[in-house]
Amino acid sequence: MGMPVVHFEIIGTDPQRLRSYYGDLFDWRFDVTSDAAEAVSAPGHYGFVQPDGGGIPGGVGGGADYPHRTLFYVGVPDVEAALRQAERLGGARVSGPHPNPDGTLQVGFFTDPEGHLVGLAAAVPATAR
Repeated sequence: MGMPVVHFEIIGTDPQRLRSYYGDLFDWRFDVTSDAAEAVSAPGHYGFVQPDGGGIPGGVGGGADYPHRTLFYVGVPDVEAALRQAERLGGARVSGPHPNPDGTLQVGFFTDPEGHLVGLAAAVPATAR
């Protein structure tokens, strides 16, 4: 396999309600002690989930001004390079790269030629922080 899916998100205007719903539905537990990039979710409104027994990590967040969406992220070595490649192949950059609050990760967003929103994520090397 090429680059793997590394993270999923469910974003909406009432993140606490969404976390309660998905927690009850799938027995997910959320860690709300860390923030995501502000392009992803309002500060203090993101909950990271790591499903017990496997699966990819994810998160549920958003806030009043964040559009409803479900999204997957593909792990790439360089978000900017991947966004440029997506554009060369007929996609459109939506935004990014955006750093997370502690600078350890960058994310970006593009739409494919049919308009599907896709996320990109790359770790930022310690030497670049």
